[in-house]
Amino acid sequence: MSKPMTKLEQKGRDLYGWNPDDTTQWESVGKSIATRNLWISIPALLCGFAVWLYWGIITVQMLNLGFAFTQAQLFTLSAIAGLSGATLRIPSSFFIRIAGGRYTLFYTTALLMLPAAGTGFLLQDPNTPLWQFQLMALLSGLGGGNFASSMSNISFFYPRKVQGYALGMNAGLGNFGVTTMQILVPLVMTFALFGGTSMTLKSASGTLIGKIPAGTETYIFNAGWVWLLFLVPLAFATWFGMNTIRDDHVSPDAGSAVGAIGKLTGMLLIGFATAAFGLWLMLPADFGGSGFEVSKFIVLPLVIALTVGAMKLIPGKIQTNLQRQFKIFGNKHTWAMTIIYTMTFGSFIGFSAALPLAIKVVFGYQHLVVDGVMTHTTANPNGPSALMYAWMGPFIGALIRPVGGMLADRMGGAKVTQIISLIMVAATLGVAYYMKAAYGSATPEAYFWPFLILFIILFAATGLGNGSTFRTIAMVFDKEQTGPVLGWTSAVAAYGAFFIPQVFGEQIKATTPEFALYGFALFYAVCILINWWFYLRKNAYVQNP
Repeated sequence: MSKPMTKLEQKGRDLYGWNPDDTTQWESVGKSIATRNLWISIPALLCGFAVWLYWGIITVQMLNLGFAFTQAQLFTLSAIAGLSGATLRIPSSFFIRIAGGRYTLFYTTALLMLPAAGTGFLLQDPNTPLWQFQLMALLSGLGGGNFASSMSNISFFYPRKVQGYALGMNAGLGNFGVTTMQILVPLVMTFALFGGTSMTLKSASGTLIGKIPAGTETYIFNAGWVWLLFLVPLAFATWFGMNTIRDDHVSPDAGSAVGAIGKLTGMLLIGFATAAFGLWLMLPADFGGSGFEVSKFIVLPLVIALTVGAMKLIPGKIQTNLQRQFKIFGNKHTWAMTIIYTMTFGSFIGFSAALPLAIKVVFGYQHLVVDGVMTHTTANPNGPSALMYAWMGPFIGALIRPVGGMLADRMGGAKVTQIISLIMVAATLGVAYYMKAAYGSATPEAYFWPFLILFIILFAATGLGNGSTFRTIAMVFDKEQTGPVLGWTSAVAAYGAFFIPQVFGEQIKATTPEFALYGFALFYAVCILINWWFYLRKNAYVQNP
């Protein structure tokens, strides 16, 4: 093992000789540098989550305003953003070595202005065709992709002993973008923040502070434009405040800003292309797809394989860097943790995307038998406002994440994960019971509170488990592999933002929404077995990391 380096040199915003595990360097200058980078990274990641997942709120308001789209078509907007964001995390997992943290965070944060401004522009006109909203949803995936590069970058700034804290803070507070968006967007739609022509609600809406009756004027386009108020100063903060670690195990070949941004653009285009191809295969013809309606269980592995395969075709020095990082795929723990991380973060992000519209569709309509046929189109005057309650679950899930990390530090990551997995199975089955009861009732609001409480418990479990998996990854993998593994596992898990809204939409259309929850519970049971086999049984590969 080489002797730790204690001499740190800074040239401009570049760091040479960075070694946070060297106590002398860390206490003298390292901690302050790492803290500054972390506290710029967090709000940038928060805005990324907000732009990625705001379709869950926007589509509810589009229904309330009477936009000429079906419920199934609106569910696809969240699903498109989910698939795009997850796919973009695959190349983003490897950005830091190729382009460095500063250039990567600046560029990926600045790019979020495109979907934010575009979405606001399109929402001014209720006659905007579906494909234009679908394009903005695809671009919103940039916000989802940012998580992989952000987490990878922060992992290099902190010593091993506090990785759980650093990653938990970055991810946990970054994930508050979901809650921030779910609170802020409904509020800014109530007044003329940027001027413009208002629209009139055809159905009651809501905000954190109460219901808004039908007939009220609203400014839905603020849902996109409001994020520019944060993204513009954050772009400056990432450029002037963040650093790039130029050492061999991090970003030795980041090069110039123009060259780095060019490399990132090419890799992002690969992700967009494969995501768009997958969506084309899956979507019906009247939704802008091929009409083949290929199963998601075929398309998702195909998109992942095509994305990784296309990256392997990139020539030159980028390929050398990628091959070094691709070594994670030969480690069996990469695959075990990918599945386990998907259970926690995939559920968190998927339920965050699906819950607002699920509340609207299941509890916002009376489910009546008309001429012997169950109908689901009569508005429920006593239905809860999705925009008043949907933020609660993601808020708890993000807030409790550092607690999961701290519990894992005391009890072991795998043990905490195992306990929360059992809770997730039980809560999911409970949610399924009440969702089924509500979807067959003329008074679904009678089942809303037990449904919501169980969903909040489910969110809390995903947050605790997400925190515990951070510790497991940091303990199982060496320093060089930890960053790429965090990015890769988060990429696969992020497909939950596509998969869960899509499954909910399909099962609601089939009038069996509880079947979606049964499937999720079965997956959690499989994760329990994998976690036990790898990390908890008597002869586990790594005992309770």
